Amino acid sequence: MSKEAAIRTGESSPPLLFRQVSPGPGDSNMQFRLLHFWDARKNVKGGPGIILGIELLLIDAEVCFHVSFWMSFPLLNRDYLSVRQRQQKANTMTPFFTTDITTDIFARLPAKSAARCRTLSKQWSSILSTPDFAELFLTHSSTRPRLLFAVERNGLWTFFTSPQPQPQSSHSTVVTAEFHTKFDGDVSRYLCSYASGLILFPDVWIPSKSDDTNPVVCNPVTGKYATLPYLSIYRKSRAFLGFDPVGKQFKVLSEDRPFCSQSDHHQVLSLGEGGGEELSWRVKDDGPQYDHCLSEAICIEGVLYYLAENFSDPRVVVRFDVRSEEFEFIEAGCFSGEEVAVKLINYKGKLAGVDWKYLKADDEKIVLELSLWVLEDVEMNEWVKSVYVLSEEKIVRRCNFSVAGMTGGGEIVLAMDYTTKPYYVFFFDPEKNTLRGVEVQGFGDKLEALGTRGRVRVFVDYVEDLNVHDGKQLKSSISAPVK
Repeated sequence: MSKEAAIRTGESSPPLLFRQVSPGPGDSNMQFRLLHFWDARKNVKGGPGIILGIELLLIDAEVCFHVSFWMSFPLLNRDYLSVRQRQQKANTMTPFFTTDITTDIFARLPAKSAARCRTLSKQWSSILSTPDFAELFLTHSSTRPRLLFAVERNGLWTFFTSPQPQPQSSHSTVVTAEFHTKFDGDVSRYLCSYASGLILFPDVWIPSKSDDTNPVVCNPVTGKYATLPYLSIYRKSRAFLGFDPVGKQFKVLSEDRPFCSQSDHHQVLSLGEGGGEELSWRVKDDGPQYDHCLSEAICIEGVLYYLAENFSDPRVVVRFDVRSEEFEFIEAGCFSGEEVAVKLINYKGKLAGVDWKYLKADDEKIVLELSLWVLEDVEMNEWVKSVYVLSEEKIVRRCNFSVAGMTGGGEIVLAMDYTTKPYYVFFFDPEKNTLRGVEVQGFGDKLEALGTRGRVRVFVDYVEDLNVHDGKQLKSSISAPVK
């Protein structure tokens, strides 16, 4: 390299980002860049000459790590040294990638890249397969939550993720959705349940497996899945996916005939730790009896919640502890009403419900009213209500919005129901009463075209977890992850 560009003692060079390096052939494969910079110096105090250097390691994404090193040997004529001699001199360089450094580098990579790195080196595999590394990876991943988009059209699901803009972004921004995988055969009428990175589809037909439809649990990013045993249930019954963060175990809760006193009300299936275990449903004799389910379920710190219509009392929230498998009713008369559509959300660790509707204001303008109910005291059954009115034209004039959830930063997320172009997600902060919009691009021309748009489910605070990514209880991909 030129003298002007050399790394000099006492100076720091600006970091080189991955986007500044031109990709090589086969950009679908993992990309490594190990860049060397060095400067030969004369030792002013006499003795051997000195080579000052820096190395930058870049893997797959915009991740770089640089390490300074030095080595000394007599400055001899390059042509005089044989190839073997030069290699022997270079091998005297001081080691610089310690285990701690290696671990920290890989903990900042996407889960796909970290998992693939295990196959490249026995040393890397031993480092990246430990529970401590999985916890460190989850800690880093939690600082960069993403939005997960599940797009359905005619039984075909396509999965994308995008960065989840943080509250500090006060202006509207644009993010790009990254495609991951897709699979076909869902006949569950747009019903699905999400928990900790996995999605449950209650009715999927996989021709190579069976003539019947089966529940399927899949990882929307890797495409791995597990086909659950066939379950004969009432056609309007629902199934929910829950996760126990203590035991690190996923469980599926399925309604059978919750309205019938002469029949089983619920069944439970535990996803095993290993792929060789046979999955089976277990009848819950103590399952509660109610008329029918009214909402999707949400899993908060190992507890599943969903809204149900009771026979005589006001509406109730069914509480199911994933670890102990115990049921409980929570009165929820605040959600009573024929036209109330409720989305249960995680409000800073508390259960909450949001319903929304369009109204005509005093000045004849159409506004969107959000009603937020927070369960402040479970024992006292205390629900606290707050009402917010959104009048911004950019959201009110765009129909077919749904509440996706609430971020860890305390923002309610509203997302468009179909992949229109442009497609928007809005973040509303109820404490600051602020609304910001984010345009999401990258769903593809086919899904964004007028006649072939897909219906969108959005999940907030998606975090990559190696325990979920490895998915020992999941098998191979339903279909090849191709666009």
